[in-house]
Amino acid sequence: MTPDAIIQLEDVTKVYGVGEAQVAALKGVNLRIEAGDFIAIMGPSGSGKSTLMNIVGCLDRPTEGRYSLAGEDVSGLNKARLANIRNRKIGFVFQSFNLLPRATALKNVLLPLLYDRHNGRSPREREARAREALAAVGLADRLHHFPSQLSGGQQQRVAIARALINDPALILADEPTGNLDSQSSAEIMGLLRELHERGRTIVMITHEADIAVHAQRMIHMRDGRIVDLPDQRPPVLSIPALVAERR
Repeated sequence: MTPDAIIQLEDVTKVYGVGEAQVAALKGVNLRIEAGDFIAIMGPSGSGKSTLMNIVGCLDRPTEGRYSLAGEDVSGLNKARLANIRNRKIGFVFQSFNLLPRATALKNVLLPLLYDRHNGRSPREREARAREALAAVGLADRLHHFPSQLSGGQQQRVAIARALINDPALILADEPTGNLDSQSSAEIMGLLRELHERGRTIVMITHEADIAVHAQRMIHMRDGRIVDLPDQRPPVLSIPALVAERR
């Protein structure tokens, strides 16, 4: 694996169940994603895209094959080591936001730093970093708001700030606009595009074609495999145009 490859999967297979109940969710997947890429992974239900996301996100391990993340082979690491890798190298953005309802935006963003006992930052430094992350996503004036006091789009911005707090090698977004209206979806995709333009590596799972067009490249999955399909994407729309189209 070269230093420029953030993700490299080699002949990755994932099997669930035993005996006659075995189901192969992934079947010899090979995938390489370079630093600075913005990739959309698409596929119907049962295609294997969620299983692929779990392995790429170090939430699960392959049954067979090799997975390297930012130059480190993580294929056979135990759960504790995988948890440490996730916290240091991956920023997650989920469809359901996954914010703590009784914590302010600031405290939600601080969480990854609190879990990382080896970051060497003082409480004041951690809070300053969280404030900067929230300001970077346009929420400098919402630091002390609880999730219930924020719109869906604002909650997703908090989640993105939290994903950025540890300066991860990879941002993994799982249906990041799935719970948002058209305008909020456009705003979140605009933010992800800005992050990509600043050099972030982003892998996004989505079933929405008009969201996937924001990525540099689409990867299509079917029956546990990556399949080659013609890339017939329209040009990426501007934010106002995308909002108007989805209305």
